[in-house]
Amino acid sequence: MPQAIFKRILLKLSGEALAADRGFGVDTVRIHEIAGEISEVHALGVQIAIVVGGGNFFRGVAEQARDMDRVSADHMGMLATVINALALQDALEKREVYTRVMTAIEMNQVAEPFIRRRAIRHLEKGRVVVFAAGTGSPYFSTDTAASLRAMEIKADVIMKATKVDGIYDADPLVVKDAKMFDNITYLDVIKRGLKVMDSTAIALCKDNNLPILIFNLNRHGNIKRVLTGEKVGSLVSA
Repeated sequence: MPQAIFKRILLKLSGEALAADRGFGVDTVRIHEIAGEISEVHALGVQIAIVVGGGNFFRGVAEQARDMDRVSADHMGMLATVINALALQDALEKREVYTRVMTAIEMNQVAEPFIRRRAIRHLEKGRVVVFAAGTGSPYFSTDTAASLRAMEIKADVIMKATKVDGIYDADPLVVKDAKMFDNITYLDVIKRGLKVMDSTAIALCKDNNLPILIFNLNRHGNIKRVLTGEKVGSLVSA
């Protein structure tokens, strides 16, 4: 059996990844495919924490939130992430992977409140932990929440799942001959204005020397390939 090169990871999933081609809501086939890949990696003994976005339901900075108060819109976006977290928990537990949802906004009937030591204990006991509701504060994206939670649980790496193979110098879906970086520094990402994660998240990772691995979620088996040391995606580091 292949060995994992990381002991504890934080996987960042977008809400759009759960919607697949539907664009809105949760695609049950796709979420079970993703859960299948996560359970394969979990079987290698990797401790897995997940931060999931809410863009498949509502995003605080989206067009539909343009005339809304930003704080209200961001709170709606946070609640959307809770819906996705519960859907992911359900899909994982159908594969007998024990999963806990922890939210930054207290909602005791639905999920546990985020308590750092409890989250680490869940991971040590082999449970997958899904962090929902971002940081619990408006004006912060789920990218920033992913960086913050990764630092709090002392993750070895942030693995950000996207729909492209890695980080490019231009949008590869628009520019045909866009060049992909195998490795890039935090400073280069910020200087070039590359849309990997928002600048707050990148700065947090830079200050704490936390590597970020960007990879394509749509290629089946990529999560396992990354974790077993195959050359996949782009690495952001010092």
